[in-house]
Parts: sequence; structure tokens; C-alpha cells
Amino acid sequence: MNKESLRIVYMGTPDFAVAPLKKLIENDFLIVGVITVADKPAGRGRKIRMSPVKIYAESQGIPVLQPTNLKDDGFLSELKQLKADLQIVVAFRMLPEVVWKMPLEGTFNLHASLLPNYRGAAPINWAIINGETKSGVSTFFLQHAIDTGNILLQEEVKIDEGDTAGSLHDKLMIVGAELVVETVEKLIKNDLAPIPQEKLLSTNSPLKEAPKLFKEDCKIDFTLSTNEVYNFIRGLSPYPAAYTRIKLQNGEEKTLKVFEVERINAIGETGKISVVNNQLIAYTLDGALKITELQLEGKKRMKVEDFLRGVKLGDGS
Repeated sequence: MNKESLRIVYMGTPDFAVAPLKKLIENDFLIVGVITVADKPAGRGRKIRMSPVKIYAESQGIPVLQPTNLKDDGFLSELKQLKADLQIVVAFRMLPEVVWKMPLEGTFNLHASLLPNYRGAAPINWAIINGETKSGVSTFFLQHAIDTGNILLQEEVKIDEGDTAGSLHDKLMIVGAELVVETVEKLIKNDLAPIPQEKLLSTNSPLKEAPKLFKEDCKIDFTLSTNEVYNFIRGLSPYPAAYTRIKLQNGEEKTLKVFEVERINAIGETGKISVVNNQLIAYTLDGALKITELQLEGKKRMKVEDFLRGVKLGDGS
């Protein structure tokens, strides 16, 4: 097996998956096909939107398949015709065995955590929510249970104090792209030593999971400590976004998404949000947070100064 003859099918959907695909092409790997989600309407205008991976793949002249059913006989036939030696999966979806077992060299996945911790759909968010100081990326061969396959390579990434889910996403995307290329290069040289995840499990600490986040999971609990609320907000920024409910001067209650906050030394009624010296202050169990960027229901994301110029809060908001 050599670089020129290795036929790769790439599977992915969002921006996070574009960087590794781009890096593979820049390193002259042969991408014979790309699998991504079907086009779908999005936004207020319900315009048909293509996935970032599809947009990039088509710009490079790579054939794109968009199955709605990964077990469909028609799709499986098209996939076989690509004659892939290797499949690479980055931020796509769970594959049936008939798909991930198809290539001779197997199928490997890039995951945005240091496995076995933070298996699941939202590893970037949960790492920050839990106050971690490091994260990373892992490549591993797929097997039946999700995110449990033998690890090929890992790369650690520091989580800085001010990192959000958005900034950590971008860090991991860059490092992950490099790791995908390194994994393929080592695979060609037969220089990989897959490690069962069971060997990396610690008996001293429980396994940390990263389940999918739903709207109800994103509501801010101001009865927690300042640090916990701070980590929660930055762990959900910019998406899916932490939120609370506030009362306006006219008595109406609305949802307020919170994207950026600063910890401050102040004491007040836990759970109350007040305007103090033209600043929006939210009081926690043991302190307070100054909200600096937000989005009121029905409005655009904005700085708090612009928000306060146009919105009057009710007493005890």
C-alpha cells in the first residue's frame, strides 16, 4: 500500500470536518468520494442549505453521496463502486456495520476529546462545562459501540481560562486535521499500534461522558457557584447557548441567551439579574457575573451596552 494508490472515502458534515478533508487533499491523498447529509431547508427563509463538507468537496471536484438511509441497497452499491481502501469519519453520524466494515483497511474516526473520556455527541461543550484545563483529539477504529474503538493516535490541547466552546472547537479542528493526516501516513507505513480503550480507563475516577445537549439542558442555574455558572455559559457559547428568563418593565417575560460573562466581586440575591452602574449583573450562590454579550428573544446578539439602551428590565428581574 502506498499514498498514491490508497483510495479514501471521507464522511463528514460541519465545518469541523472540512479542515481534515482539506488537509488530506493538500497532502495529495486520493479522496475518491465524500459522504455527507442531504441538503435541507434552514433559516427563516427555509432556503435549501448544503453542508460545509459538500460545498468544499464539490469545489474540489470530488463525487458526493448524500444518503438518507445508510442501509439502503442503492447507497451501499454506490459506496462499493468507489472501491475505498480506507474510510475516514469526522463529525458525521453513527454508521451501520455493513458500512464501516466495507474497506479492507477499515474505518477510523476523529473524536474531539481524549478518549475514553467524553464519549458522545458534545465533547467540546462538556469539557468546558466541567472546568477541564485540557482536552484533545483522538483517532480510533470504529467498532459496534459508539466512540469505543481502539485508539490510534491522540493529541492534547490546553483549555485556556477564557476559552469558549467556539474557541476550543477551532483549536481542536486545526489539531485534529493534522492528526488525521498523521494517522493515514502511519497506517500506510504500518506504524500504528492500536490501544484498547479499556487499558486507558482509570479505576480512581469515573468515566466522563458527553451526551447530546438539548434545550432544557442549557438553562442557567444561578444557585450554583460563580465558577460553575461561568464554565456553564462559556461551555455553551456560541452554540447551543446558555439561557435564562428575564422580566421586562412591562411585565413580559422573555428568554435571554448569554454568550459572554466576567466574574466580579459582588454579593446579591441569588438568581437575580440587576442593572448596576449601567452594567448587567447576575448574582450566583457565592458571587456575581457581569454579562457582557447576550441575545434577547426576537433580537440579534449584541453587547450589553446596546441591550441596555433599548431594554428596560422589571424590578427583581
